[in-house]
Amino acid sequence: MKAVGLTRYLPIDNPQSFLDVEVVTPAPAGRDILVRIHAVAVNPVDFKVRRPKDAVEEIPRILGWDAAGIVEAVGENVTLFKPGDEVFYAGDITRPGSNAEYQLVDERIAALKPRSLSFAGAAALPLTAITAWESLFERLALDRSDMAGNAGKTLLIIGAAGGVGSIAIQLAKLAGLTVIATASRPETIRWVRDLGADHVINHRNPLKDELAKAGFADVDYILCAADTDPYFAAMTDIICPQGKICVIVESALPQNIDLLKMKSVTFVYEMMFTRSMFQTPDMIEQHHLLSHIAHLVDQGKITTTLQADYGTLSAETLRKAHAMLESGASIGKIVLHGIGV
Repeated sequence: MKAVGLTRYLPIDNPQSFLDVEVVTPAPAGRDILVRIHAVAVNPVDFKVRRPKDAVEEIPRILGWDAAGIVEAVGENVTLFKPGDEVFYAGDITRPGSNAEYQLVDERIAALKPRSLSFAGAAALPLTAITAWESLFERLALDRSDMAGNAGKTLLIIGAAGGVGSIAIQLAKLAGLTVIATASRPETIRWVRDLGADHVINHRNPLKDELAKAGFADVDYILCAADTDPYFAAMTDIICPQGKICVIVESALPQNIDLLKMKSVTFVYEMMFTRSMFQTPDMIEQHHLLSHIAHLVDQGKITTTLQADYGTLSAETLRKAHAMLESGASIGKIVLHGIGV
């Protein structure tokens, strides 16, 4: 099958950073489904895995952890899907990714795609929707069904115009929270407001000052969907006593977690690949989660965050997509169409 892969880990402006390659088409077994990829999306995890290092791959490594497509074949233990089903999923970072004609994925982390969306619109959702959902309703332990109980509770989303923040705004509003989003450019401010943010503050300025201008001394919850290090001290300052902070990016620098002690603050990481990496007993929760996301989309309660279409997947178009993501200037999600579909 055709795929876009890498054999060396190079800067994205190097024409060898991605290659158009031919690899063996996999066959499903067990609980795996074989999906013919119709669209993929790119995420920061893609370029973090691709970052320059000395390793060399004898067999081209295929990245990509957001996809939508049609089930081609199923393993002998599959019960959730059949050939012909249209599905979407983020996949498993420990296995070959979605930048190919076909991909194997465990049925427990896939779901039927929203009927109302194209494959491109659906591919923009899985990784960020899983991350946002798990961050809000599992790590921060918000009750998504208790709008009355959440009324008046404040959630600050740092990096709100990105893929995760764009979904988190919508889910938090459905749960009844007051959402304070960070954005700094006119286009990102419009984007987060259109998604439902109640207040927008500038993350380029001190967050405490920006919150005060918006009328808040502190916040009940924080979801940091940007780099953790630049905001750690500020988050410890503006979180309320017994508040909760969730971050999705590991720290590159040592941070003093004792700053959280006096307020008894909960600090938690979210990693949406945890269930698939460790084959946790509750792995099927991501199937249920994505099924619920699809239902919300088809009801018109949340929208895809597809913002840019880079055409058909190839080494050239994937390099362009990675370059845009690495620039930090992208809004929402970037998608590419499947090879040969």
